[in-house]
Amino acid sequence: MSLREAAKKSGLSHAYIRDLELEKNRSTNEKITPSPDTLKKLSAAYDYPYTELMIKAGHLMEQDIAGTPTPNIQIDLNYVFYIEVGMKEIIYCNQNSKVTRSIESLRDFSEFLDMLDEHEFRKVDADIYANFQQIRKYDDRNGKLYFDLKGEGIFVSMSALRQRKYHDLILRKIANNNQTSLEFSFGKTSNMNPSFVKG
Repeated sequence: MSLREAAKKSGLSHAYIRDLELEKNRSTNEKITPSPDTLKKLSAAYDYPYTELMIKAGHLMEQDIAGTPTPNIQIDLNYVFYIEVGMKEIIYCNQNSKVTRSIESLRDFSEFLDMLDEHEFRKVDADIYANFQQIRKYDDRNGKLYFDLKGEGIFVSMSALRQRKYHDLILRKIANNNQTSLEFSFGKTSNMNPSFVKG
C-alpha cells in the first residue's frame, strides 16, 4: 500500500505515516510515539492486530496481556451520558451519578473503543466520549452538547474540529432522540437554518 493509500484508509496524513515509518518527526528530529487512537486507525487501515501495535509503541506491556482477567463491569452504556477516559481510570457519567472504574491494564482497550463505537459514543474532546443516543440539545455557538431538551443540565464541551466533523450527525441524532423531524429552510442567504418540528 502506498503512503497516500494508507493515509486515505486511516484518515491520517501521508507525511505523518512517513514520520512513523522513520520513527522520528522529520521537522524536529525527535522520536515519535503514536497515540492509542492513532494506532487504532492504523490497525484498521493495515488490518494489523491493535494489541501488537500498542506493545510496539510502548503503551502496553506483555504482562498486561497475560494478566488475570478484569471483572466484568455491570454498566448499561445505553443510560450513560458520557465517558471520561483518564490515564488510570474510566468515569461513566449520567444524570444521577458518576461511576469510576480503575484501569488495571490496557489489554482490553481496543475492545473498549469498539464497544463505545457500537453504542454510538463519539469522541468529542481530548478524553471525552459522548453518547449520541442521549443528546437532546446542541449549542453549536458555544460547542456544547446537552442531555436535556432545555439545555440547562449536564453537558459536554466539543472541540471545534469535532464540531465540524459531527455537525450534521448531531442534528440528525437530536431530531431522532427528541422524535422530531429535521427540516432545512433556505432563505436569501446561503446559510441553511435547521429547525426541529415535532413529528
